[in-house]
Amino acid sequence: GNSGGPLFNMDGEVIGINTAIFSPSGGSVGIGFSIPANLAKPVIDQLKEFGRARRGWLGVRIQTVTEELADSLGLKKAHGALVANVTEGGPAQKAKINVGDVILSFDSKPIIEMRNLPRIVAETSVGKAVKVEVWRKGRKVILSAALGEFPEDDKVAMAKGGSPKSGAKPKTVTALGLTMSRITKDLRGRYNLPDNAKGVIVTDVAAESPAAEKGVRPGDVVRKIGPNQEAVSNPSQVKAKVAKAQKSKLKSVLFLFERDGNSRFVALRVNVEKS
Repeated sequence: GNSGGPLFNMDGEVIGINTAIFSPSGGSVGIGFSIPANLAKPVIDQLKEFGRARRGWLGVRIQTVTEELADSLGLKKAHGALVANVTEGGPAQKAKINVGDVILSFDSKPIIEMRNLPRIVAETSVGKAVKVEVWRKGRKVILSAALGEFPEDDKVAMAKGGSPKSGAKPKTVTALGLTMSRITKDLRGRYNLPDNAKGVIVTDVAAESPAAEKGVRPGDVVRKIGPNQEAVSNPSQVKAKVAKAQKSKLKSVLFLFERDGNSRFVALRVNVEKS
């Protein structure tokens, strides 16, 4: 219909760009949605100058800071955007933004919710140097980043998934419903892990455990654990850090999992386990 067309006021002035309609039955009921003209104007200016729309690019993959994650990170309230991945060679890496940082403000604009950051970054001029405030290991850090241009052909490299293959059963350790093992050659092949995969692999997840509730599954790799995000290479290290969190009476412990080349932070509730 009229999607992409102008929205006029009663004086004939363009005040928006039509994008969608509310239609429970498939037909128009007189309710439409538009992008405000002041948001579309910069795009028009870019089309005139460059022949295309240019969007700012930071080079991070982010996730929502939940109450549990905030508690695990030492934040007093859940806000900001948690950095789960940093693109190699991108603006964020050059600015020394790390996986595990929580971006609290960008270019002096507070990040109340995770979804605020992509819009603010996209609307910022390519090449502009901005201040980025992050929460890192219990304190605020101010960094400077020069924005790049969003690569339209940007693709995330993902490892191939697959069903487990048979093989010798390695020695395992269990904690918080996770059965874990060192990454052996057999397990690397069984779960199609890349040759450079590091950490501790999950081989089983107990039903109704904290890990199962958060969507952790066999084949996920534990890369780091704890508020300071310490790297782990064997399951005994994971169990020791969980035991330390239990002894400290923490509500949850922060894990960094990797799956198919993508990282994700998960805060798992700490329950007292019987040995």
